[in-house]
Amino acid sequence: LEVLKIVNTSKLLDKSYGLSLSDQYWICPQDSDLTWSKINFFDNDFSEDVGDVLFGKRSSGDEISLISPDNTSDGWLRKKWKIIDGKRCLIKGGSGATQQEPYNEVLASAIMRRLNIPHIPYTLIVENNYPYSVCEDFITTDTELISAWYVMQTQKKQNHVSIYQHYKNCCEALGISGIQDSLDKMMTLDYIIANEDRHQNNFGVIRNAATLEWMGAAPVFDSGSSMWFDKPLPMIQPTEMSLPSKPFKTDHNEQIKLVSSFEWLDLSKLKDIDEEYYELLKDSPFVDAPRCDALCYALRKRIEMLSDIVVRHTKYSVMDDITNEVREDIAYRGK
Repeated sequence: LEVLKIVNTSKLLDKSYGLSLSDQYWICPQDSDLTWSKINFFDNDFSEDVGDVLFGKRSSGDEISLISPDNTSDGWLRKKWKIIDGKRCLIKGGSGATQQEPYNEVLASAIMRRLNIPHIPYTLIVENNYPYSVCEDFITTDTELISAWYVMQTQKKQNHVSIYQHYKNCCEALGISGIQDSLDKMMTLDYIIANEDRHQNNFGVIRNAATLEWMGAAPVFDSGSSMWFDKPLPMIQPTEMSLPSKPFKTDHNEQIKLVSSFEWLDLSKLKDIDEEYYELLKDSPFVDAPRCDALCYALRKRIEMLSDIVVRHTKYSVMDDITNEVREDIAYRGK
């Protein structure tokens, strides 16, 4: 704000007409001849000046253009939008001494690719020795992202209803299909990578911006705050009983119990995923060899722990099926 000589973020929003790359809403000044087709960031170029400022690159003295989707980005990591080969891409940095989030985004992409979980692919770039993740915008001129938080505002939550059930109830009432399956897969991923920050604004649903037709759950994105990204080496403990989680339970051992089915899951597809993670981390100037080894071990251990959970879940499911068959048989014989 100081560099841009703007008083507050609301003014920053006004300067870019409220435009973003996640929805189709904007602010049109009264008596203006501006139209959506002339100004939207999906079809038109935008300035990288604000993004450069956010990345610590001050302007060379030229006037800074504020026509940028970076004006409406949120979150606490350094990030900027850039047009790469005609595609709108988000470039996002890391934090702290380890700068680990970009590597974790690429790891999460690799896991989801192997497990066939709908997701946004992330790649890694390095600029001035700092790592950044890069992903393409998954919202188009025809769609918009509705975060889980907004979905959950469509109904009043009853005190006896959990946040998890409330979200599913809201989606069901809106007629959004496939939510249970998408949540199962998202929570499974988050268990594997010990994601600490799956909050209600980084998952949700997509709808058609013109017809308002619900298109289903958004692909999984924004998984960088994971793998003990901000923890010192001694605190990388994959077997810790209360690893913090969001959005439905405060620890992963409880949240993974919400998964309704693991029938879709083939953990054999994650064979050697720790080696892929090692290859990502080994050249990082911020992650030394002991930390790299500890993280790869932790990843292997989380997959082993999940395998045990899947076995127990399957056993109990079979027992439930047998119990139900016996009950049905008794009821039939009783008749």
